[in-house]
Amino acid sequence: MSNTNEQESKTFTAFLRQVFRGALNAVGGFLNNLGIKPNVITLLGLVGNFTAGVLIAMGELTWGGLLAMIVGPLDALDGTMARLRGEDGQYGAFIDSVTDRYSEIALYGGLLVYSIRTGTWQDALLVFFAAVGSIMVSYIRARAESLDYHAKNGLLTRAERYIVLIPGIIFRHPNISLWILAILTHFTALQRFWHVRQQAKRKSVQKSQKKEQENG
Repeated sequence: MSNTNEQESKTFTAFLRQVFRGALNAVGGFLNNLGIKPNVITLLGLVGNFTAGVLIAMGELTWGGLLAMIVGPLDALDGTMARLRGEDGQYGAFIDSVTDRYSEIALYGGLLVYSIRTGTWQDALLVFFAAVGSIMVSYIRARAESLDYHAKNGLLTRAERYIVLIPGIIFRHPNISLWILAILTHFTALQRFWHVRQQAKRKSVQKSQKKEQENG
C-alpha cells in the first residue's frame, strides 16, 4: 500500500497540515495547558458553522462566510490537541468526522434556504447537487476505510471544498462556487471510486497468486 499512501500524502489537505503543523502544535499545546478539551473546540466549530448557516439563510452572506472562515481551522486544531494529549483514537476521529459532515451540511442548508427565498428553483437544485457531491466524497472515503481500503485522494477534499465555497459566500456570489463544487465534487467522488477499484483489483490478484502458491 506504499503507492496508496504516497498518493494520499500529496493531497492539498496533507500539504496544509504540514505547513501549519508548527502553529497548530503551539496553539493546541497552549489550549491543552489551559485545560480546554479537544471536544470543546469541536463543539465550537460545529456551533460556529450552524450559526454561519443561519446567517446565510437570512441573507447575511458576508457575515456568514466570514464566520465559517474563522471557525474552519478549528477542524484541524481539535485533532492536533487530541494528538498532543495522546487521545487521538478511533472514537475521537469518529466524532470529528460526524461533526464535519454536520458543519458542511449546515452551510449548504443555509445556502438552500437563501436560494429558495431569493433565487429560482435552478439555484436550489445547484445547491442540492453541490451538497450531494460533497457528501459522496466523504461517504466513499468512510465506506472504503470500513472495508480496509484507502480513499483520501481526489481533487476536492474538505479543505479544498471550503476554499472554493467560502469566498463565493463572502463576496455574495455563491453560485460561482456552487457550480465549481457541483461538478468537481462528483469528479472527486469518481476519482475515489476508481482508486478503491484499483486497490480491490490488486488485492484480488494478490489473493489469487497466494492461492496458487499454496496449491503449488
